[in-house]
Amino acid sequence: MEQANVKVSFYLKKSEADADGMCPVMARLNIGKYSEAAFSVKLRVPQAIWSSGRTSGKSVKAKEINNRLDEIRAMALGIYAELSAVRDSVTADDVKSLLLGMAGEQTTLLSYFRTFIENFAKRVGVNRTEGSLRSYRNAYNHVERFMREKYNLSDIPFSALTLSFIQDYDSHLRTDCRLSPGTIINLTVQLKIIVGEAVADGIITTYPFTGYEPVRPKQKRRYLTSEELQRLMTMPLHRPNLYLTRDLFLFSCYTGIPYSDMRLLSKEHLSLADDGTWWIRSSRRKTGVEFEIPLLDLPLHIMEKYRDTAPDGKLLPMYSNSTMNLNLKRIAKLCDIDCPLVFHAGRHTYATEITLGHGVPLETVSKMLGHARIETTQIYAKVTDDKINADTRVLNERIAEHFSVVI
Repeated sequence: MEQANVKVSFYLKKSEADADGMCPVMARLNIGKYSEAAFSVKLRVPQAIWSSGRTSGKSVKAKEINNRLDEIRAMALGIYAELSAVRDSVTADDVKSLLLGMAGEQTTLLSYFRTFIENFAKRVGVNRTEGSLRSYRNAYNHVERFMREKYNLSDIPFSALTLSFIQDYDSHLRTDCRLSPGTIINLTVQLKIIVGEAVADGIITTYPFTGYEPVRPKQKRRYLTSEELQRLMTMPLHRPNLYLTRDLFLFSCYTGIPYSDMRLLSKEHLSLADDGTWWIRSSRRKTGVEFEIPLLDLPLHIMEKYRDTAPDGKLLPMYSNSTMNLNLKRIAKLCDIDCPLVFHAGRHTYATEITLGHGVPLETVSKMLGHARIETTQIYAKVTDDKINADTRVLNERIAEHFSVVI
């Protein structure tokens, strides 16, 4: 697309000359034939040394004024170049607003993103995790690389962040970076969070993500069915490391505790209720939200099996997460399990098959999983077709007990 002709010129506002002949210097910005804006450059110049839009003479003062005017012209042209690189129809008023700093100090995307990351880093160990911090830094690097490669820009004003920019970023992640749809969603969600913070801070008023819909990955089942769970529990494995991995995974399946929290469990997290039920009471490492889980027979048996085998008073001897997932893939192959078997599938299995699938209310499951919002539980706990069929049959039987229909 052809760039509009951009011109920055300076003139004196002679109608406001003072008694010494000092006049305010004004700038006029023209973009194309029809877009014009004028503004003060906050300088006053003697009318006697003004000539053809600049000061004349070789005095130090004259040179300082001319250097400032050149700087303002370069800034205006630079702002126009950045805006027009990512959106159409840039007006003179757009450039003027940014040049005068009307949007405040944090007007650019990456500088605001950096400040967000700095503030986030201060909360790591309090109510944020190092892993989340790394993911935001990774998202920042992707945006920074995209602007450099796509537009040859080091940053852009928030006002230049449009739907077109978002769509170009999505395309870059898909085609240039060859990332999976799930990864792209994660990166764009993190950018959404930054933009949402800027909206909340009043930096921008329009939401550039309106109308953006990412390509969503084909959903894969992330939990084990009751049949798969039974096969996993009864299959001979013949290797000690696989047996330990299976026991640890089953502990997660029957408690819903994820890897990051399981490896921190110690005897102090156990408590015995008056009715003889053992509970695990702890808080999520990721969010700090407390969770309380009554222990079923199987996790109690696993704890007893590995009693006093873990270092530092921990409840269970844990492999690394990567080793665990590698072993689970071997187990899945032996058990003919089609579900992508990673350790976190245990948490999904607890939510879907162990609790919701057996009639435990969603609110109770949410509390046991340590979710701050019940909407999060709804994402984890996918209701199976079998559960729907079973509930429908029960409903049908109850209706039949109370009503008779003559046809």
